Amino acid sequence: MDYQTYNPHTDLKSLVSCFWTLKVPTQTEPQKQRIVPDGCIEMAFILGDDIRRYTSENEFILQPRAMVLGQTIEPFFIEPTGFVNTFAVRFYPFGFANFVSEPIKNLVNKETPIQQLFGIQAANDLEQKIIKAVNTEQRIGIIEKFLLNKLNDEKTINSIVKDTVDSLLSTNGSASIASIFKDKPSKRRQLERNFRKQIGVSPKQLGKVIRLQTALKMLLDPKSENLTDIAYKSEYFDQAHFIKDFREFTGINPKEFLAHEGLALSALFYK
Repeated sequence: MDYQTYNPHTDLKSLVSCFWTLKVPTQTEPQKQRIVPDGCIEMAFILGDDIRRYTSENEFILQPRAMVLGQTIEPFFIEPTGFVNTFAVRFYPFGFANFVSEPIKNLVNKETPIQQLFGIQAANDLEQKIIKAVNTEQRIGIIEKFLLNKLNDEKTINSIVKDTVDSLLSTNGSASIASIFKDKPSKRRQLERNFRKQIGVSPKQLGKVIRLQTALKMLLDPKSENLTDIAYKSEYFDQAHFIKDFREFTGINPKEFLAHEGLALSALFYK
């Protein structure tokens, strides 16, 4: 697997985490890959062969070739049909809401074709430019121009939402909403409403995903300690709480995760 990340333009770095590319040669016996939540929204362009997204054990859909993957709060499986060549934009949790009028909650746990979000003509024009670009640098320039044109200067990030996301990120998801608003309890209902509008999930759900990310990175570290130490360092109450959340978002327990062949892609992203 060849996975690369690239920094965004200065004017986008508060909203876009990075651009990334992934290339994987055609496999004679492709493996299903379990994808686990990472707290971000992504816009992806499939430049290689189609990718299957499983909706059940044996049923699947083909992912749109130009799509936005909304917040995911449950794991899912994908499987390449041949050569994997993907170019994507990873947005911060609050970032993508600044480019579309569609409620972010409508994007949760699914892929949405970009035509539904930006209009058929604009989306098709963008997709063709991305396809015809000769390299990643050109693609980054094309998508940055598109996003900067979409960015409405009058539409600012809701400060109450951004402050909450910042608190969750800085504490690896362990900050409670009660602690964030201990001096302004009356704003909690406003937060819940605005958070779902801009992020797509509740503050509690995003906090759990961010905390799981912290644990996953430690788990994938060759020098990682035992599960109890990882649980406490990730601010879980105990190992049982850690395993419960882990199963909720990945579908398996930590030891199975490390041994599972179908998790190579998720492991690559978390490393």
